[in-house]
Amino acid sequence: MQGMNSSNVSVARVVSLHLHPAESGTPLQAVNEIEVVAGKGILGEPRYFGKISRRTDGPSRRQVSLIEREQIAEHAATLGLQAIAAGVVRSNIETEGIDLTQHLGKEITIGEAVLLLYEGRTPCAQMDAICMGLRGLMENNRQGVMAEVVRSGRIHCQDLITIRP
Repeated sequence: MQGMNSSNVSVARVVSLHLHPAESGTPLQAVNEIEVVAGKGILGEPRYFGKISRRTDGPSRRQVSLIEREQIAEHAATLGLQAIAAGVVRSNIETEGIDLTQHLGKEITIGEAVLLLYEGRTPCAQMDAICMGLRGLMENNRQGVMAEVVRSGRIHCQDLITIRP
């Protein structure tokens, strides 16, 4: 992880925010802030907002996706790439300074919002379209996490991330 080791990062924070497009498979849109709604997801996010779970007939827990920039940089280096640009791995929130999978089952505060990190993301075939082999690298807790919104609020780029007690 060139230039992004833990000694360079003193606090956990949001480094970029992205919204899925209405048309599946097209690039995500970078934004400076998002508004999350408890039990629903990101306002204006067509991929997850207000979806109903087929299993439970209640709100889907798949509301927000997060991944660490450090993890993305490690994958890029393994694949011989200079970098993988922000938003390309199709995650809503890209972070720095926190190991998200280490905190599965915990709540985090970002800006005004509280999210519950509940499971690892499932890497899709689009990851191999970025670079062949990326999907395989994004398994075994190296793919970011999914979260559900516990408390509504706004999240901005550069907001600090704290683990709730």
